[in-house]
Parts: sequence; C-alpha cells; structure tokens
Amino acid sequence: MSDNVMIFIAKKETFLVRALIKKVKDSGIDCRYVTDDIDAINAAGALTGLITFFMEESDVPDEKVLHFLSDKLEEDGGKMILISNGDSTQRVNDHIPDSLIFGTFVRPIDNELYLQSVTEYYERSNAGDFKKSILIVDDDPGYLNLVRGWLKGDYRVSMAASGLQAIKWLGKNKVDLILLDHEMPVTSGPQVLEMLRSDEETRSIPVMFLTGKSDRESVMAVVALHPEGYFLKTISKEELLEKLKEYFVLHK
Repeated sequence: MSDNVMIFIAKKETFLVRALIKKVKDSGIDCRYVTDDIDAINAAGALTGLITFFMEESDVPDEKVLHFLSDKLEEDGGKMILISNGDSTQRVNDHIPDSLIFGTFVRPIDNELYLQSVTEYYERSNAGDFKKSILIVDDDPGYLNLVRGWLKGDYRVSMAASGLQAIKWLGKNKVDLILLDHEMPVTSGPQVLEMLRSDEETRSIPVMFLTGKSDRESVMAVVALHPEGYFLKTISKEELLEKLKEYFVLHK
C-alpha cells in the first residue's frame, strides 16, 4: 500500500465512520474502509503508512487482530491512530507498542483534531521524519552513489567519503545505522569502528561493514570486530533492502 493511502479499520461502516473517511478524503488523502478482521486487513496490502483503528463504544478489541496489527505495523513500518472508548484504549495499548501509536482519541471524537493529526502525519512522512537514517561510508564515489540510489526511497541516506569525514559528520548528526567500508585508505574501516566505540556519543551506533573480499580469512577478520553484521559489495539491491528491513524489524 502506498504511503499516501490511509486505511480506516472498523467493525462496521457506520455514519460516523463514513463522515470521518469523507473528511480525510476532502483533505486530499485517499482513505479506504476495511473491516476489522485479519483476512480483510491482510488483503488491504502492506501497512507502510497510516491506519485508523476505530471502535464503537460497545466494541471489545479482538486480541488476535491486535497481535496481527502490531506485527504487521512493525514489519511494514506503519503507524496507527486509535479511536476508542476509554476502557478499550488500555486494552489496545497492552498489545500495540507506543512507538506504533501516532495518536489516540477517546470518544466522543473531535473531528477537526482528528483531521489535524492525520494531516500532521503525512506532512511529517513527506519530510522523511519516520524513515530510519543510514550513513554510508566509502572512499569510492561510484559505489556511494549506487548504494544511496538503492536506499533513498526507504531511508534517509547520508554519505561520507572517508572515515574522518564520517567521524566529523557524526559529531553534529544522529544516525540509526552506519554502513562502513572495511577497506579504506588512510583511516580503515576497523580504525573508524575503534574510534566510534571509544566515544560515548557514538559507541552505541550500530555498524555493518561493507567488504569486497569474500574469502574465509577476510570474512573472519571482519566478524572478529563484532559489527552488527556485514555485506559483500556484490550484494544485490533487493537482497540489501531485504536484509536492512529484517535488521530494523528485529531491532525496534
């Protein structure tokens, strides 16, 4: 599912549900109603953007649906706006992590505040606020631009052409992951990793090595440095994106 499409999940398409969907559509955001069962939600596609989970005052959330939503939002990178009665809010919060909840509204709902929350999400999404950030460090400008091109649709990508440039950049910026060339002149990948680990501000940043050497001795030398992982530079775009997605899902 495209990030600019919101799905609206509710047990029934009531008058209030239709009214809220119309408000969202009138603001220029596509919005689709889906019933609150696992098959229907799964058929709607990947939850990469925003969903609204709406419950009537008498509704009791199904734990299986909540578990499914939690896992699918985690995997796909989406977020939820919750509309519920007071009692059900805590039940949902027990199953959906706070990191996946963009906003919560207890009924009776203020329609304008709800719409503001929806539009705020898409403004921030379009600005890249919800994307994980990756710093690529490599002395080969061609490879830097290649990998940036692969990742820029899914991540906020920054580049550094040397280890020292990366250290300087990290003095002013935060990042979720570093892809670090193992074999660089002047300051090698292992030396950069050592500098990162010796600094309180950067020691906890996950690092994955990029290496052009696939022989056992070279791979063991990389693994011995205990990075979060490593990639051979012959990796395909599809495999790299899949591995990074798996990493971020496991380390949320």
